[in-house]
Amino acid sequence: MTAEFVHLHLHSDYSLLDGMGKIKDYVALAKEYQMGALALSDHGVMYGAYELYTTARQHGVKPIVGCEMYVAPRSMQDKQGKLDSDSAHLLVLARDYEGYQNLMKLVSYAHLDGYYYKPRIDHDLLAKHAKGLIVTSSCIGGEVPQLLLRGQEQEARERADMYRSIVGAEHYFIEIQDHPFSEQQEANKKLVALAREMKIPLVATCDVHYPKQEDAEIQDVLLCVQTGRMVSDDNRMRMASNTNYMRSPEEMVRAFGELPESLSNTLVIAEMCDLRIPTGEWILPHFEVPEGHTPATYLRELCEHGLSNRYDTVTSVIRERLEYELNIIEKKGYATYMLIVQDFVNWAREQEIAVTSRGSAAGSLVLYLTNTTSADPLEYGLPFERFLTVFRPSPPDIDMDFEDTRREEVIQYVTRKYGHDKVAQIITFGTMEARAAVRDVGRVLGISYGDCDAVAKMVQQGASLAETLEGSSALREWRGRDPQIRKLLDTAARLEGVTRHASTHAAGVIISRDPLVNYAPVQKEASGNKPLIQYNMTAAEGIGLLKMDFLGLANLSILGRAIKTIKQTTGVEINLDALPLEDTKTYELLSSGETTGVFQLESPGMRRYIKELRPTEIRDVAAMISLYRPGPMDFIPTYIERKHDPSKVSYLVPQLETILRDSYGVLVYQDDILILSIEVAGYTWEEADKLRKAVGKKIKAELDAQRDKFVQGCQSHGGLSSEKALELWDWLLPFARYGFGKSHAAAYALVAYQTAYLKANYPSEYMSAFLTVAAGNSEKIAAGIAECKRMGIDVLPPDVNLSREIFSLEPGVTPEDGPVPIRFGLGAIKNVGTGPIQAVVAAREKLPEQVFKSIEHLCQSADSRMVNKRVLESLIKAGALDTLGTRSQLLAVLDDAMAIGQRTQKATGAGQMSLFAGASTPAEEYIPSIILPAVPDTSRDQQLAWEKEMLGLYISEHPLTSALAGDRDPSVSLVGEITREMTGQQVQAIGMLTGTKVLTTKKKQSMLVAKLEDLTGSIDLVVFPEAYEKHSELLKDDKIVQIRGKLDERNDSLQMICETVQVYTPISGADADPRPDEARDDATRPQDSEPEDRKGNELRVLLSGTGDLDADIERVQRLYRLLRQYPGQERVTLQLRVAGRSLVVEPHNLDVHYSGALEAELEQLLGGRHWRLLDSGRMPDSDKVA
Repeated sequence: MTAEFVHLHLHSDYSLLDGMGKIKDYVALAKEYQMGALALSDHGVMYGAYELYTTARQHGVKPIVGCEMYVAPRSMQDKQGKLDSDSAHLLVLARDYEGYQNLMKLVSYAHLDGYYYKPRIDHDLLAKHAKGLIVTSSCIGGEVPQLLLRGQEQEARERADMYRSIVGAEHYFIEIQDHPFSEQQEANKKLVALAREMKIPLVATCDVHYPKQEDAEIQDVLLCVQTGRMVSDDNRMRMASNTNYMRSPEEMVRAFGELPESLSNTLVIAEMCDLRIPTGEWILPHFEVPEGHTPATYLRELCEHGLSNRYDTVTSVIRERLEYELNIIEKKGYATYMLIVQDFVNWAREQEIAVTSRGSAAGSLVLYLTNTTSADPLEYGLPFERFLTVFRPSPPDIDMDFEDTRREEVIQYVTRKYGHDKVAQIITFGTMEARAAVRDVGRVLGISYGDCDAVAKMVQQGASLAETLEGSSALREWRGRDPQIRKLLDTAARLEGVTRHASTHAAGVIISRDPLVNYAPVQKEASGNKPLIQYNMTAAEGIGLLKMDFLGLANLSILGRAIKTIKQTTGVEINLDALPLEDTKTYELLSSGETTGVFQLESPGMRRYIKELRPTEIRDVAAMISLYRPGPMDFIPTYIERKHDPSKVSYLVPQLETILRDSYGVLVYQDDILILSIEVAGYTWEEADKLRKAVGKKIKAELDAQRDKFVQGCQSHGGLSSEKALELWDWLLPFARYGFGKSHAAAYALVAYQTAYLKANYPSEYMSAFLTVAAGNSEKIAAGIAECKRMGIDVLPPDVNLSREIFSLEPGVTPEDGPVPIRFGLGAIKNVGTGPIQAVVAAREKLPEQVFKSIEHLCQSADSRMVNKRVLESLIKAGALDTLGTRSQLLAVLDDAMAIGQRTQKATGAGQMSLFAGASTPAEEYIPSIILPAVPDTSRDQQLAWEKEMLGLYISEHPLTSALAGDRDPSVSLVGEITREMTGQQVQAIGMLTGTKVLTTKKKQSMLVAKLEDLTGSIDLVVFPEAYEKHSELLKDDKIVQIRGKLDERNDSLQMICETVQVYTPISGADADPRPDEARDDATRPQDSEPEDRKGNELRVLLSGTGDLDADIERVQRLYRLLRQYPGQERVTLQLRVAGRSLVVEPHNLDVHYSGALEAELEQLLGGRHWRLLDSGRMPDSDKVA
């Protein structure tokens, strides 16, 4: 039996942080209550309209799309103080598709034009777009009820009559609600009287904000989260009662039994509403083609032109592939789509914006010929069917990557070409994740920060609270004994998944044939003026809007900037698509594993594998990119082994040879699975794609069905036995779940190669681009500078007279035959910003000598409105003004210098400078001069601390430089000396702690993860609770410590498991002498003392390898300890025999006191007199290493 009431006034969680019900839950309740229809009327938005439309129809419930709109007190264009800040409510419902389109326009214009605190409409706009709409007087916040409550009956009649005349008498209703507060009851009486007087039909609603009555408390918490208040606060926004839930028809009958027409009118309205949103057809934009062409013929013409550009000889294979693709594209009606994409990609290329594709698009020859993609699909064996088949129900994704710093330029081009009203980005919604829910709920409930933080840290990233409780006995136990924690967890679990905020989709852009407001509601993004459609990606595609992905990729920005720098410095114009793919230097760089800054190949594990692989062609790079993923990663050692030893290649079944020959019999790509299932099991491309999706979903029933089909196909089509077919299935299954698409890997391999090529052949230009793009990311800049040092590229400190905004080359100080140094960019200094830096550089470039002569000269020249005290202090602390004085001097006179600058600029603006400067005398000669005071310079430690603060790293010197200047115990390793071969061993290392992060274990104990870094590298450090409790005071950021622990390997990265921590103290002087007093006395007896003329000589110790590496290392360590026992003034050098030549090594700070006692111990240790005492001026011919 159908219910005699339907809900028409309902708020979902898309009424952000106000409603808390999910659409699916409301629809399920409507079905349970046997309601034939359900309306959605979120506040000022239509975020959930299409979701309601599809979900309700799927469950046999009629969807009624609506919105509770805000009406401006005057015109929607008036936005004046408090006068226009209060808006009235108005419930608007769409009767049909025309009404739906008008509703979308009302909501859109409310956001785009009428927004003032809220998205607002006015009466004129409603009148303009009233067709197909039903309007009610709304809740107690509506104009009519508010006028009645203020005693303005005549104004209320006029307003009601106005609405009735706008939408028609049969489409305007007086709305009454049953909520137990006095204003509502008073308003109801007056509303009923008004309705009867004016013969306007009544309609009963419930102002629904949550599904069930027991959700009231949870919704109250949600309101507190939204408003930033505590639940315990007295004076705060709250619902007046717990009656704002989706009541059953029986409850509504009890509430409005005396006004039965108000209930039956809900059915009247539901009957009036019959919305059908067109679906199933794609709304492709119009693309202008030359006269005499259709989109299909013009696309063919572009491809024919591309054939001559891309190929020297057009073979029958190429021609057949092109015809095959064009036929499918034309049959599917996607020629316009292809033309649109090639147009904006080629525009980007013309603007010298680096671009590549991702996903399956590289498998299209048409896109390759139209210069949209860069990888030749025939050369790389990329199947078109992964991109498009006749069976595909939707347009294929053509995901394009652009330089992330210039992506917006491409979007703006598209906007100009197709119209501002036809292009918008896509909205996306953030939901309350478990961790955030715990923190938010804990805050509004007044639970201590410590407890909330501890609970939140026990929730694994991405896990739900239910999953966390199931896996954490500690959290379950805490919940069981602490009622406050139980309430926290139970409340947070109820709010988990509730829509929290709206933001912009990272890549999706909609291009429409007609103004977008005809198809979707539009608003502006929260942080700017870019238009967004209010429907998410799924809804946009459901109504037929064409989504294109414009993605930003930082590595493309590096390539783009590097190409410009190369052209500026060398005159060479680089065409990325024309790079030689057999460059020896590039493959040497890749084989070295020194791939910092190389796209996709930077991680420690990837560097290790690429070094072992020693790639010789770009297919090797594509294979590594594809294999370096969970699952396929297990195949990497096999791939490497078979590449270097073809005799190890084997195939599980003979048919695999033609499929996997190029990958040495190893499954590398998802495409291998597809082709295998077609060739061996007789699948069609459509069936193969279903297999791929089934394996990815891991749904047992689907997998079982696919396994049976696959095994049968292998037997009937491939001639395999049942056992062999099952073996083949089990072999491919783990890989298929995680495999990479071959087209995607090929496109990304090209970018990886391009970055490696530029790094190998133009190292300074490439690294300057890398550093510029990394600006704002201290960790990346530090890694880049470390890589520059390894490559022998000097990175010069920031200098206000030499630096540009970006990192730049400084060829004037290039060492002979060395790489060009890089000057630190001013834009990478913190607290400065782009505007002030551009003002400084612009002012400098206007000066005759393009040099600031003093700090007051800088203050006079640069716009003081942009370059304020904070900016100048940051520049000074970063060392960018060191050529103008010491940092302490500059800080001491900064206020005076700024005052002079402001006076000068003010006088210049008033035209007064001519009073002080002659007609032919440069004004610069009249700059007032500040005498820098004789104040002590800031300490080195303070300067380094400022550099770290302002630059995010140490540029002039690392604190470890001086800390390690003393002697180091040979048993202590530098981070760079710790290798994978030491895994499982005890190691000691000295370094600085960075990135310290305290975590809470399941047992509520504290532990720490951090980086331990020195001048040679960094390593992950893990300090478990027991060690952390002992050493927590030492485990702070920027502390220099000596760590002892066990070396472990996890996720292809090395990490130290800390056991002990101590403050590092260098070995020096007598403090380091471990000998008993007698031994020290022996060393200082007069008869053993060296003659006066022997001081400053060199003790040359001769060492030869024994072939036993461990014994040799032990001997050197014993020698080192012995020499440290005799501190003095004689230099020590070690002469080693290495690879047939003599190599002299001079240990730092190892000077000895040569004596008879030392002679005796040396002879005993070395087994003979294997040393010489040399005059400091004599140096034998040999290689010397300092």
